[in-house]
Amino acid sequence: MNHNQFYSLVIPMYNEQGNAGLLIDRIREAMAGYRYELILIDDHSKDGTVKEIIEKNDPNVVLIQLKKNYGQSSAMMAGFDYASGDYIITLDGDLQNDPSDIPAMVNLLENGDYDLVVGKRQKRKDSSVRTIPSRIANFIIKRTTKLNISDQGCALKVFTKETAKDLNLYGENHRFISLMAHLNGARIAEMPVKHHARQFGVSKYGMNRTFKVINDLLLVLFNQKYLSKPIYLFGNIGLVAFILGMLINMYLLIVKLMGHDIGGRPLLILGVLLVFIGIQFFTTGIIIDMLMKTYYESQSKRPFNIRKITSFGERQS
Repeated sequence: MNHNQFYSLVIPMYNEQGNAGLLIDRIREAMAGYRYELILIDDHSKDGTVKEIIEKNDPNVVLIQLKKNYGQSSAMMAGFDYASGDYIITLDGDLQNDPSDIPAMVNLLENGDYDLVVGKRQKRKDSSVRTIPSRIANFIIKRTTKLNISDQGCALKVFTKETAKDLNLYGENHRFISLMAHLNGARIAEMPVKHHARQFGVSKYGMNRTFKVINDLLLVLFNQKYLSKPIYLFGNIGLVAFILGMLINMYLLIVKLMGHDIGGRPLLILGVLLVFIGIQFFTTGIIIDMLMKTYYESQSKRPFNIRKITSFGERQS
């Protein structure tokens, strides 16, 4: 790590009483001698998380409190927006990630000509309720993309500033932050990191996460590949359906001209249906294409509102 560089650590927090104070202490130890800001985004916790952070009164801490619970992706995006460091570091607020791994990851990023370094959790201390969905998600991503990362779910990541700020997170897309960076052209490395069992609080993950992962993955792939050109997806589907429908109808027309009855054939219904489906998909593609132009040309807005920003020291930049 370079003592002249400035580092921004971005950590979403939700009901992490007991972990928050220890996290601040451990990051202070890991980042001793380096210039950094610790941006803690409270996603409307219901316990004493905020009180615990305020009582620490650490000059390196910036506390961002959101008005309501927007989810981890929006909380992380709020931190990225505020961050001013040359490098942006993310990790979970539950102390399962070890801040002592940060210096080695930063060194790999700085010396390896990478845009993003992601952690690979060794000897995970999670229950099967959490590891099974993670393995399924990693398998799906490996099979559907060219990103060869074995642990997509590790929150410990080090970004260049440009890579992090180019990401647009919403919904629960934080799960695919490495994939989104990859699709944006980022050069990514992976390195082993330590993993600890949760000491305080309750895990927010469950088996229902698997279905969310599949839906979110399809959405991410669509947004990255077709958001700016939806006509390529809907138009192609429409053209294929239209051509198949026309071929079926031409065949039935020839059969009719040969004197055979086609009125009771299910194939006639299929041919007409495919023609209409094809027209619908193609026109839908045109409409969505026009909506996307409006989206790109309109003023960009964030999917969250900040209640208050509290800085416990003079902000460095």
